[in-house]
Amino acid sequence: MTPGKSPREPRTRIAAILLGLLLIPLNNYWLMAGATWGSGYPTTFSLFFNVVFSLFFLTLINFGIQRLSPILALSAPELLLIYVMLSVASGISGLDMMQVLITFVGGVKWMATPENEWRELFFRYIPDWLVVSDPFTLQGYHEGESTFYLARHITRWLTPVLIWSGFITVLAFVMLCLTVIVRKQWIETEKLSYPIIQLPLHLALNSTSFFRNKAMWLGFAIAGGMDLINGLHFLYPVVPGFGGRLYDLSPFFTDAPWNAIGWTPIPIFPYAVGLAFFMPLDLSFSCWFFYLFWKGERIMGSILGMHSMPRFPYIEAQTSGAYIGLCVLAIWMTRRHLQRVFIDLFRGGSYAPSSGEPISYRTAVLGLLFGFALLIAFSLKAGMTLLVSLIFFLLYFILAIGITRMRAELGSPVHDLHRAGAHLMMVNTIGTRHFSVGDLTMFSFYQFFNRAYRGHIMPHQLEGFKLAERSRMKTRRLFWALVLAAGVGSVTSFWAALDTSYRFGVPNIGKVTESFGRLQRWLIAPTSVDYAAFIAIVVGFLFTLLLALLRMSLFWWPLHPAGYAVAGNWSINLFWFSIFISWVIKSVILRHGGLTLHRKSVPFFMGLILGEFIVGGFWMIRGAFWGVPTYKFLF
Repeated sequence: MTPGKSPREPRTRIAAILLGLLLIPLNNYWLMAGATWGSGYPTTFSLFFNVVFSLFFLTLINFGIQRLSPILALSAPELLLIYVMLSVASGISGLDMMQVLITFVGGVKWMATPENEWRELFFRYIPDWLVVSDPFTLQGYHEGESTFYLARHITRWLTPVLIWSGFITVLAFVMLCLTVIVRKQWIETEKLSYPIIQLPLHLALNSTSFFRNKAMWLGFAIAGGMDLINGLHFLYPVVPGFGGRLYDLSPFFTDAPWNAIGWTPIPIFPYAVGLAFFMPLDLSFSCWFFYLFWKGERIMGSILGMHSMPRFPYIEAQTSGAYIGLCVLAIWMTRRHLQRVFIDLFRGGSYAPSSGEPISYRTAVLGLLFGFALLIAFSLKAGMTLLVSLIFFLLYFILAIGITRMRAELGSPVHDLHRAGAHLMMVNTIGTRHFSVGDLTMFSFYQFFNRAYRGHIMPHQLEGFKLAERSRMKTRRLFWALVLAAGVGSVTSFWAALDTSYRFGVPNIGKVTESFGRLQRWLIAPTSVDYAAFIAIVVGFLFTLLLALLRMSLFWWPLHPAGYAVAGNWSINLFWFSIFISWVIKSVILRHGGLTLHRKSVPFFMGLILGEFIVGGFWMIRGAFWGVPTYKFLF
């Protein structure tokens, strides 16, 4: 089922971009309504199931259009273009970005009380143009049973919506420029594997043979059937359920030091088994191995009596250092290409677009610098100091590059970096005393795109260019489509959130307390340098480099540095056992059936992913648009 190339140049029409832009508001409304009713969070792992759901039905509809009017049907590149646009828009509208930001903009002034003293502590450091302050407007937003479509509500929200939408669009644009700079090296020269895109690639580019494959439908029936039964069990408990629970091992370890193991679920999700099948064996092995390794560190800390260090073994700090190490490795492997890019800056951009680049390297670098300058200017205007804002965004983009490279090469199903973002990395190491109140206040606002990196959009941008390369899509058109998707996705995410919140109330309001309650603690009890946290970051960084060195020097070395980084994430708790099961299956297939059996098995595991995504997507639609509790296959 290797996708082939058409002998003729496939079409990539402007109409496909317009269709993608029209679908973005509906897609974002689905995500926001789903969050309101707790019916699912598709952006919490690498492959967004809501976008695969949309691509699946677009492909089916396209079959009918091809029969009636072939000239109106979408080509494979156009289907993939829409897929990438929806992926970027979903990342912006997802749980780890806009669904947090909207609660900050409308919640920080609403949740201030005499008891928490937020008003006295930091309100004077919040510019009026960043948030909504009008009590009447905020009451309808938080309590529901109102409508957003009142002149007073719209005018109070208009300024923050436009400002934050502009900020997000610039942030996405900077990442897109970074993607253009590394695109040729990571896609054409190194030919990285991009495991995450295999399902949408086959679904759009080789759809006829894909839908005729019996192994795919077998996997679809197994995963989809499980979700159908579990969904009916949720509605009618008399129907027996089938798996899907998080069985926790920690109750079996009640005595010290073993009780330090903490929450250790052993879930099995078909889609997770399917996603892990496309990971290289050394990475899937490393993921579950290092997950148990982290548990071993906790137990060892209990044995050594590290109770005076509540953050031991500083997993978040080690993970941050590991992702920095991945970025350094990525830059090192791309160094010769970056030298050519640097030389091209002084040649007038002759390296592109004739070489297939969407824009010249000179334009990409200038766009990167201009966008970065806008982000710094925004931060300064909002109250941050110059040096702190520079370090913060440098760290953020370093982490983004590390995540993107890891996704491109290895296809990790998760990369969340909970409590390990750029702002917490800075505060937890050098302490709050070294930052101004304005710095700390903006750190709290920037929590919306640093709380977790599960739905990070930069990997989707790079994967979009890989899909373009495989389908011979016009990369220049894709570039501007992604810029438009970021802008439209930001504005329509606000609209979707406000529409649902004014009718039903605000979900996830606890994120406001999480971020600004932490700010309250920072200001009331300032902290000094945490040398242990700094050492943990250095240890994570050096250990990642050591693993990479061993991997390059010893062909039999089984541990991958990316596994060390991924296994420190919170979300790996939900995936590690599924990854282990997939690793066992793939190992047996390769050992006893070789590459031939492996190739024949690929459609089955794609079917596992697709079956759970399609049936699970229907359950989410039921909860989101009917406004009722529903079965969620994710957790």
